[in-house]
Amino acid sequence: MTVTAMIGARKSCTRDGACWRADRITKRKWARLIRRQEREKAMAIQTVNPATGEIVQTFDELDDAGIEAVLARAADVFERHRRLSLAERAERMNKAADILEQDQDRWGAMMTEEMGKPLKAAVAEAVKCAWVCRYYAEHAKAFLADEPMESDASNSFVRYLPMGPVLAVMPWNFPFWQVLRFAAPALMAGNVGLLKHASNVPQSALAIEEIFDRAGFEKGTFQTLLVGSGKVEKILKDSRVKAATLTGSEGAGAAVAATAGEEIKHTVLELGGSDPFIIMPSADVDKALETAVIARNINNGQSCIAAKRFIVHQDIYDDFEARFVAKFESVTVGDPMSDDTDIGPLAMAQIRDEIDEQVAQSVAKGARKLTGAEVIDGPGYFYRPGILADIPEDSPAYYDEIFGPVALLFKATDLDDAIRIGNATRFGLGSSVWTNDEAEIEKAATELDAGCTFVNSMVASDPRLPFGGVKASGYGRELSRDGIREFVNRKTISIA
Repeated sequence: MTVTAMIGARKSCTRDGACWRADRITKRKWARLIRRQEREKAMAIQTVNPATGEIVQTFDELDDAGIEAVLARAADVFERHRRLSLAERAERMNKAADILEQDQDRWGAMMTEEMGKPLKAAVAEAVKCAWVCRYYAEHAKAFLADEPMESDASNSFVRYLPMGPVLAVMPWNFPFWQVLRFAAPALMAGNVGLLKHASNVPQSALAIEEIFDRAGFEKGTFQTLLVGSGKVEKILKDSRVKAATLTGSEGAGAAVAATAGEEIKHTVLELGGSDPFIIMPSADVDKALETAVIARNINNGQSCIAAKRFIVHQDIYDDFEARFVAKFESVTVGDPMSDDTDIGPLAMAQIRDEIDEQVAQSVAKGARKLTGAEVIDGPGYFYRPGILADIPEDSPAYYDEIFGPVALLFKATDLDDAIRIGNATRFGLGSSVWTNDEAEIEKAATELDAGCTFVNSMVASDPRLPFGGVKASGYGRELSRDGIREFVNRKTISIA
């Protein structure tokens, strides 16, 4: 699909439900997405320490012969991996969990060096990856068991069978977790994995392949493709690649979905989010406030499911605003290797600069900067956490995702108004509502346009719960039973 066609087909809706064709705001958004894609295509495959801006290591990109070798190996290994018993796969997957836990400090330091998250958060990410491996090692047998169906046949059922090599195009913000939450169910289902990771986290990409090799999976069961985004289309079109999953930007998701559509291949997309965090007067406001600061700044503010838009009932708004500002100003920004640091640097200079541009444009249109939201001078890609309020509807802070530690504050007259504001975005990934009123809980759970609604807690991905979005946040589900059934042939068996 051409850029012009993508822009022309794009729709959004105003708050009263009327839809309009792509206007200057949407065109500007798509132009920025295309510029980002072009930067990604030109990006070298290298580790750059975002705390210092120094290049740590550069990697050679695979040539066509190297890609062919990877694809051939994947197709060959799949024929043997699919025939392993679930018990054999589980044994290897549990070993992968052991390796993740035993070497958690190594993996954590690697993630921090590559994308800047605080070391303690990176170590916790490695441990969480062990959890998802063990979860699917334990539950895959039940999730993939034959499902009886009633029919006129003497016996009829659905059998869940693997598809083959699956391409995973993954982002840098959770360099281990995003990959493992795909890989654990995919490999347990009998598929083999091909990873095209973000070009700024090559060490993490290679480490994940190493973990599966060490765990006893046949070499080739999970392979990393060190290639730029410009080679994804050709790889996805290869007949040996049976499906794809992508976590990333709208532009990248649209490109992968368009190519997969032409090839009639199944895809799962987890894209951006601008999650609402609604607080009503009946809530435990102290707990909501503490959680709000964490929910916005987790992973240096670079999370699709981070709370981004804080929608507060007018009766408690003024007090919440004052305390929210004070909490943000107490957050420690600094060396991500230090235990005292709450927020490290943003992953790349262009991400920091894009956020700063979004903030500047929003303030120019009338948004009120309450605190922070500015570049921190010095080495590295540091950005001071900030809060914007009184945000106009024609500003980037209203209609865009801000992928960094900037909170957006809104005042609502009642729950209906809060839900209206919450839904006034093209995104629909997560949502959080804080209330102790049962009627309000039921209303918010039903009417918020999102893939999940968490009540009196922040949104989080959990191996036990399906995860995914609606609208421009993508489609399909990861994790839980739904996640392992995304990349299987749901084959009907009917025996007369």
